[in-house]
Amino acid sequence: MFFSSYSDWKHCIEVKCGIELTADYIDERLRIWNDETKEETKKFIELYGDAYHRQIVSFFEQAKQERHLK
Repeated sequence: MFFSSYSDWKHCIEVKCGIELTADYIDERLRIWNDETKEETKKFIELYGDAYHRQIVSFFEQAKQERHLK
């Protein structure tokens, strides 16, 4: 499933998957997604493409900004 909007992505993560977007979780995911030498990141890019990878990274960055505003 490709997410075209931040709100759809966030709803899926928090509601459908039941994952709380805590600061620690966001930071962990950003460390992984921003390291293209990680096997998980390589596989994601291979499956979904570089543009979608960048979009997911931007969603996590937006979630991080939201956490700082709370």
